[in-house]
Amino acid sequence: MYLYFIISLIVILLDFASKEAILRTLNEGMLVEITPFFNLVYVFNPGVSFSMFSDAGPVILTVLSLFICAWIVYFIVKEKDGFSRSCLALMLGGAIGNVIDRLRFGAVVDFLDFHAFGYHWPAFNVADSAICIGVMLLIYQMTFVKKEEKK
Repeated sequence: MYLYFIISLIVILLDFASKEAILRTLNEGMLVEITPFFNLVYVFNPGVSFSMFSDAGPVILTVLSLFICAWIVYFIVKEKDGFSRSCLALMLGGAIGNVIDRLRFGAVVDFLDFHAFGYHWPAFNVADSAICIGVMLLIYQMTFVKKEEKK
């Protein structure tokens, strides 16, 4: 059981360390070209994914995020499958990483900027990546991996 909370803690620490590196290295709004398709940027996102609900305010989004974290913890404890628990642990670590930013800054620090052919994916961070990977793997498992029928 503790393994899954350790996974979450690792995500939180990686997210925090990467954001601290950006905060200490770049100025807000600054862009550093790394490759022809990838930049480091320093932006604050007051909303959730793609800046949705940015008008909701940090308090409402923080409370909602904490509720989601509690819901994920419930399912980590309830779930018996280790792979599903690992996916949930990635999601939990990412959610907590972004909650920490909301508590510190009232917004989330985003810094990974991918682009191609004049199109930019909205900037994101390690926490967002962990959430997306956890969700995608969980959907994959639920869709394509057959579970043994209960006897």
